[in-house]
Amino acid sequence: MIPVNPSAHELLALALYRIGALQFGEFTLKSGISSPFYIDMRLLVSAPEVLEQAADALFQITQNLVYDRLVAIPYAALPIGVALSLRTRKPLVYVRKERKDYGTAKQIEGNYLAGERLLLIDDVITRGDSKLEAIAPLTAAGLRIIDIAVLLDRESGGVTMLEARGYRVHAVLTLTEMITILHEAAKIEAEQYQSVLDWLRKPVSYGLGQAGE
Repeated sequence: MIPVNPSAHELLALALYRIGALQFGEFTLKSGISSPFYIDMRLLVSAPEVLEQAADALFQITQNLVYDRLVAIPYAALPIGVALSLRTRKPLVYVRKERKDYGTAKQIEGNYLAGERLLLIDDVITRGDSKLEAIAPLTAAGLRIIDIAVLLDRESGGVTMLEARGYRVHAVLTLTEMITILHEAAKIEAEQYQSVLDWLRKPVSYGLGQAGE
């Protein structure tokens, strides 16, 4: 059953499921690992009301953090970063996947000043690879990253790895929390719920998932 007064996090989990951001089946991840579920936050770009919910949820968990600008990781986090920028009125920059070989040859798009502190935004965290890849050029440009905020922690080792390197990771939801909300709201079957829990408990799932997230 859906709670009488569901929290913003519960509403977001339900909304993400409604737009198909969590799918069940047999999926092969980029790493080659088989998974009984797939997470696709890129669908947020086509669901403005849910995108707004996501930005509000991120705002709630980051509103007490101190930072000068937001930085989003392409591609899935770009619309999330824009929505959060509109919500917070904080300026946004983003790191290109490849440095331009024409024009200004920038890798970091948007205005910034060396020494500023940035809040890094992404959709999910799995291993944390893409966060370190994005942080490298930011650090080289004299920018500081201390906090990282994501919508979903897939509980596959990324948070532990990043925190060991001195970063603070803030997640709106963990995968366990999300599937528990969906199961208790009768949105997913007991078998689907258990399949995700079993996958998370497998030693081989630790540190794996969609490579680069």
